[in-house]
Amino acid sequence: MRRLLQFTTAIGALALSAQLALAGPAVVSGPGADPACFAPWSADTKYMQWEAKPGPYKIAIVNGFVGNTWRIQMIKTAKAFAEDPAIKDKIKEFKVVSTGTDAPAQLGAIEDFINQGFDAIVTIAVSPDGFDRVIRLADKNNVVIVPFDNVLDTDAVMQVNEDQLAMGRTWAEFVLKELKAQGKTSGKVLEVRGLPGNSVDRDRSIGINDTLKASGGNWEVVQVVGNWDDGTAQKVTADAIAVHGKFDAILAQGGTTGVVQAMIDAKHPMVPIAGESENGFRKLVAKHSGEGLKGISIGQSPGLVAIAMKAAVAALEGQVMPQLISVPLPVATYDQLKDGENFWSDLPDNFFTVNEFPPCGVNVSGPAIMSKSEEDVK
Repeated sequence: MRRLLQFTTAIGALALSAQLALAGPAVVSGPGADPACFAPWSADTKYMQWEAKPGPYKIAIVNGFVGNTWRIQMIKTAKAFAEDPAIKDKIKEFKVVSTGTDAPAQLGAIEDFINQGFDAIVTIAVSPDGFDRVIRLADKNNVVIVPFDNVLDTDAVMQVNEDQLAMGRTWAEFVLKELKAQGKTSGKVLEVRGLPGNSVDRDRSIGINDTLKASGGNWEVVQVVGNWDDGTAQKVTADAIAVHGKFDAILAQGGTTGVVQAMIDAKHPMVPIAGESENGFRKLVAKHSGEGLKGISIGQSPGLVAIAMKAAVAALEGQVMPQLISVPLPVATYDQLKDGENFWSDLPDNFFTVNEFPPCGVNVSGPAIMSKSEEDVK
């Protein structure tokens, strides 16, 4: 009996030790902190709370791909926001690395920062899965991981994003409406996709194609890969026009300035177009909308990194947080564009126009962003 009692006690102690070792955030009742800024994704979103840590904190940004202007501006925005008076005094150490498109390299970098004693890691995931190991390690060490933009297919970490399915649907609905006004309920559509393997590319494409199918029209969709990059998107659009001829509409996940330039170079008729929030794209729509370039611009803002950093700090302070934080879609259509308000004729074409989030008190200025570099901070 004594041996059985000792064995039972040992098992219980082991179970308790394992629970503490892998504690991670507790699932708690809402509402969460600052709901105007950290809005829950839906009524079903659960809430999480980490054990509070005294600040200031060590925060790392672990980016993957850095080969397009959006990622470059995101890194510059993160550096600028880290120096903003709203958060500067809460950060003791700030590091930035970009690991490329290799998932093991990104996971290794996250693991390394955890082992170095960093308190929070903000990341754009190379892949929507495969992060279980580093999540367990983060939970063991009471480290907050915050994926944003390209998020993970898990509810085990706090994440920040815009609704990518809704973005794809909104793009397609706009294009369908413009084509219907022209009397078209079928035709050929070019879809310029983003970086393969990412949840953002996947979800936007699902939203686009589900909406086209649901319309009941006979739509031939030609897909090309533009990597969300102006140069790449311009080339693949030019190639698509050369091979397939005229398109009735174009839906571009990114690199939209390059897409329009390819149309102009090929003397392709101006058609309804859906795209991102590049300053150059909005300039071109404002200039050519009267010629048929009826455009919608929805911004997946590089400034999401600032919201993710702010959320990480709030979680480290022990505040209750939604597991999935929803950032509203900033939409501008061709009839809403105003120079100096939602695009800027005196800023570069590759500047992404949406970088302010009034409900969060976040407004990273263009000059502050452009003064930074995209180089790693080691």
